[in-house]
Amino acid sequence: MSAPHTYTGSGEDSPAVRDLVGIGFGPANLALAIAVAEHNSRRAPAEALRPAFIERQEGFAWHPGMLLEGATMQVSFLKDLVTLRNPASPYSFLQYLQDRGRLADFINQKTFFPTRVEFHDYFRWCARDFADQVAYGTEAVAVRAAHDGEHLEVDVRRADGAAPGTDPLLTHNVVLGTGLRPHLPEGVASGPHVWHTSELLHRTRALTSPRHQRFVVVGAGQSAAEAADHLHRTYPGAEVCAVFSRYGYSPADDSPFANRIFDPAAVDDFYTAPEEVKRRLLGYHANTNYSVVDGDLITQLYRTAYQEKVTGAERLRILNTTEVAAVRVQDDGARATVRSLIDGETTDLWCDAVVYATGYRAGDPRHLLGDLMEHCLTDSAGRLRIGRDHAVATTDRLRAGIYVQGAATEHTHGLTSSLLSTLAVRSGEICDSLLLSGTERAVRAQRDLLAPASAGNAPLPSGLRS
Repeated sequence: MSAPHTYTGSGEDSPAVRDLVGIGFGPANLALAIAVAEHNSRRAPAEALRPAFIERQEGFAWHPGMLLEGATMQVSFLKDLVTLRNPASPYSFLQYLQDRGRLADFINQKTFFPTRVEFHDYFRWCARDFADQVAYGTEAVAVRAAHDGEHLEVDVRRADGAAPGTDPLLTHNVVLGTGLRPHLPEGVASGPHVWHTSELLHRTRALTSPRHQRFVVVGAGQSAAEAADHLHRTYPGAEVCAVFSRYGYSPADDSPFANRIFDPAAVDDFYTAPEEVKRRLLGYHANTNYSVVDGDLITQLYRTAYQEKVTGAERLRILNTTEVAAVRVQDDGARATVRSLIDGETTDLWCDAVVYATGYRAGDPRHLLGDLMEHCLTDSAGRLRIGRDHAVATTDRLRAGIYVQGAATEHTHGLTSSLLSTLAVRSGEICDSLLLSGTERAVRAQRDLLAPASAGNAPLPSGLRS
């Protein structure tokens, strides 16, 4: 499959000026690249958007450390990168299956939920058509306003530090899609015997002969349950201790009415709701996404633990209402001290690794924006004010656009912000907004060109921002 359009661009700007620079090239900005490509395929070259993307990884990868054997997606394949926006797109999951020769085989499974490995391969299948737009192995270190206020400059460098930074990228808009960062508790650092679940596969592949034959998994969400299951299967002679403060794993609510919180229309409702209603909605429906586990996996883990009780060989230990009080790392392993929340009793567990399934945090866009923040408007809580089109509200002095994708928009756009559910629709919304901003620039340029000096402040047409 080839990309629908080649992005040569034209017009008055230098070819070095991009219409957008996407920072990060995960599923969110990949979906945007596809939306832009599909727009460009329907337009003359002079009307094409000119994108470029920066990605610090050396190639496209989506949670590679958690591509566990047999793990399935928790979202329907119909919520791929395009279908909710354009069901006829050549970049749908069904088109991928047809290209791979597995369409009939997939249908015969009678499921909406492909494996995570397969969906990752679908992402890579899409991403390969945009390789010429992506600077892999490169990271953005700063974004600043050009002197004219119409452009942004993006400073970049090699992610591995092996080469000095190149000239800044000049663009009319930036789209921040840097994803989530693995989170560890304060004072905990990743290492050979302390892991975050995001690196689980990489670490287990390197650990072929565990000395202590024990692992401690901390957490009660989906990643924690999957890690416990994976370690239990990968090391058949090892004990796996699942440590969490709850009494048991809590099931995710994936019932039809609850799932409507992930519909595109729910984003509109959430965005326009009062702040108090936003907080209540996030609280009501947190159990659709946060610190919950797929019901089938809970059942599987319980059956495993029960059967081991029957046989008298208990390798899967559920240490509920328990917390990790301390971890001491040594050359050959770690000692995790766990404390019961019921009676305060502590137990030392010598293990080959303590695996933290403590989730992810959104990167703070303000770190990258730096001095640009003086142009960015915030709400009463100090959070970025973000428009329905995912553009950051700015002062009139800045006419370039800053767009944000991901969890940093949860306070304005709701639970779907960090998920795959509305990527297809969101990418179309951002693409439309980029086109509108381009029209505004053209109007401003023509006004400045035609208006005599004495009438230099002629108003813009209604609705266009000056």
